[in-house]
Amino acid sequence: MTAFDSRFSGARRTCAECGTELGVDALVCPACHALVHAARLKLLAARADGLVAEGKLGDARAAWEEALTLLPAGTQQHAAITARAEALAKRMADAADSGADEARAARAHLPWYRRWGAGVGAIALLLLTKAKFLLLGLAKLPTLFSMFGFFAVYWRAFGWPLALGFVVGIYIHEMGHVAALVRLGIKPTAPMFIPGVGAFISYSGRISDPREDAKVGLAGPIWGAGAGLFAFAVASWQGSDVWLAIATLTGFINLFNLIPWFGLDGSHGFKALDAPQRWAVAIAMGVAFWISGVKILVILAIIAVIRAVRKDQGPGDARTLANFIGLIAVLTWMATLAPILPG
Repeated sequence: MTAFDSRFSGARRTCAECGTELGVDALVCPACHALVHAARLKLLAARADGLVAEGKLGDARAAWEEALTLLPAGTQQHAAITARAEALAKRMADAADSGADEARAARAHLPWYRRWGAGVGAIALLLLTKAKFLLLGLAKLPTLFSMFGFFAVYWRAFGWPLALGFVVGIYIHEMGHVAALVRLGIKPTAPMFIPGVGAFISYSGRISDPREDAKVGLAGPIWGAGAGLFAFAVASWQGSDVWLAIATLTGFINLFNLIPWFGLDGSHGFKALDAPQRWAVAIAMGVAFWISGVKILVILAIIAVIRAVRKDQGPGDARTLANFIGLIAVLTWMATLAPILPG
């Protein structure tokens, strides 16, 4: 039986050490102060250590995150396990950066046709694997119900084709966050839709490394940009104004999410950037506005400048900077494709 099952099954629980009856949410015995889930914690610790030995750092981190839910906050045990989870997070981020550098160095020595061939193959594999992952998110009834409600609202306002593209684009955006969290060993909820607001996910794990926070934050716009590029490809193939409008709307939505403020995706991305990198992003936003005239970029640039002069600078991360500038370029282009409402 899992910790969730034992806590909410309705069965009476007693302390294994002294027999005192325990409350539903008790983590510590009120009489002898023993940990209620001591046996489960030992199993999780052993499992986490074994997974680390096997090199499965994400699974090990997930085990430690589960252990944290069984310990009262503020205790030495909670602090120790938090430190171990954060250490694993740093190892995972360092390993990802090192692997990316090695991969780039290896690709640099390949002939051009092999580099392009590898890229096409990677994109094809990505589409096949992510399509399966996206379908898994739809298996959650709360997601489906909230999605249909969201769809119904926008169907009345804009017609079903544009409403459907709007809903699917937001869903893909949120599943980008879900995929990034799962890779870090954190279990998120399925997306929930709110008409007039968008969608959201929640999770209970901790993200202490700003590089990881940036990866999770920017994963949504990256996946959203992919959805918009797919809509543009279909529009070009079929000559469809509706698909072109979906691509444009997707560009606007994801560009809005790049605003580095108020917990939006751009704010999470900015946590990894140092001051010069933040200035670089602000300049990129200004240049994008000068070229495209997309007005929302003015807001992005102003807030980016505010974040660049603040004292809470990040450690600096070249990958996050590249992702940010790439997203600005792609999403700005998408936002200029067509009027949002077709013909």
